[in-house]
Formats: sequence, structure tokens, C-alpha cells
Amino acid sequence: MPELPEVETIRCGLEPLIVGKRIDRVIVRTPKLRWPIPADLSRMLCGQVIRSVERRAKYLVFRCHGGSMIIHLGMSGRLRVISGAVDPGKHDHIDIVFNNNTSLRFCDPRRFGALLWSAADPLQHPLLINSGPEPLTMEMSATYLYERSRGRRVSVKQFIMDHRVVSGVGNIYANEALFAARINPLTPAGRISRERYQRLASAIKKTLRKAIAAGGTTVRDFQNESGDPGFFQLKLKVYGRGSAPCFECGHAIRCIRKGQRSTFYCPQCQR
Repeated sequence: MPELPEVETIRCGLEPLIVGKRIDRVIVRTPKLRWPIPADLSRMLCGQVIRSVERRAKYLVFRCHGGSMIIHLGMSGRLRVISGAVDPGKHDHIDIVFNNNTSLRFCDPRRFGALLWSAADPLQHPLLINSGPEPLTMEMSATYLYERSRGRRVSVKQFIMDHRVVSGVGNIYANEALFAARINPLTPAGRISRERYQRLASAIKKTLRKAIAAGGTTVRDFQNESGDPGFFQLKLKVYGRGSAPCFECGHAIRCIRKGQRSTFYCPQCQR
């Protein structure tokens, strides 16, 4: 699933290509993704001008003068800007056609993504209203994490991945940030000291910034708006490295699986 750095990479790539463009028509080939596409989407979007492309957590928000389009990429969604008439592929579900003969094409092989419309403030949409602070802002601080974690028995990894606590920290970057902070991901969140949360808050921010600078992480099928992969996977210290030697101490990286997520950590370095 594209995580915050991947979504931010896409946002940065799309912004100069579509801001200021007027939507002339909308082609919906698949009326249902994770949720049904609004039946009157074409009517609502035609004539709208894209005013900005923003990101909230792992969602993209395309603000127009009459409302906002909210897109989530799900497990395998991709957005590309194409020029002219390019025949759609099997999984190209939606084209938003602009007045300069370019289109924003939404491709999603697994169809877990979403495209929704909000006439009101998009940040008040049910999918976004309960999101915690953005991890790259001052609101997400050691003091904030420490105070929110008091009395919490869930693991610190589950805690920082809870979108109600921190907005948009996914599995890859939770593993990497906890390694950088030298914190065992299985430790109950309520047992982490303020000083250790200081390390963790800093590690989360540094990890995400480095990933954004590298264009995100391509583990399976992530591509940016130009069809290029990310390169942060070349810098991963623990994620995806189960049984491999730790780069710091040489101890074997441990991998445990709970639910549908894998946790990677070095039992020697992370206490």
C-alpha cells in the first residue's frame, strides 16, 4: 500500500501538471472501487478548476472552486497524467480529462482505492475528521506521543500506526523509525519514557523526510505519476530483511507476523 512518502511524492508530481486546469469531462469505466463512485461525479466535476493538490494522511485532496475530490490509492492504485488519446488498460478505471488534452488516469488492479467528492470542507469528511496530527508537523512531538500513550497497553508500533494518534505512519516507516530510535516495536506504548519518545518522534520525522526525498519506497508495485519507482527501499535497515544480519550489530533481523502485517526488528539493537 502506498504510504505517506509515496502519496506525498505523487502529490508533488501532480501539482504542477494539473493545478489551474479545467475539467472538461470524466470517464468512469468501473463504477465501484472500494466504495461506489458517485453517480453524478461527471456533473459535479465538469467545469471545475483544480485549485490545489493537498495530502492529508494517505489521502490526496484535489480542491476545486465548488468542492473537493478525495482519492485514496488503496493497495495498488496509481495516478498518472497522460497526454492525448491513450487507450486504457484493463485496470484503468477513471479518466479526468482536462481542457489542455491531458487526463488524470486512475489505475487500480485490486480496486481497493477510492474516489469521492465532498462539497463541504474535505478535512471534515468522515474518512479524515478523526485523523491525528501530521507526523511532519510540530504537533507531532515527543510530549504529544508521551501524553497520548499513558496507560496504553498496545505495542508502541501499533500505537504510532493508529491514524487517530498519528496521521499516516504506515508499516514500512514504523519499522524503520523504531529501529532508528532503538526501541523494540513490541514494547507497550505506555511504558516508553518521555526521553525515548523524543528519539522516536525525531526518528519518524527523519525517516519520512528521507523517504520523500528518495521518491518513496517500491516494495511491490508503487510508481509515481510518471511511472517511475521509488528508491528508499535501497536504504531500508530492517523492513523486508528478516533473518538478514543487522547493519549495526550483525545480529539476525527478526520478523514476526500479526494479522496482515509483518514487524521487523533487531533484538540486539532495539530494547
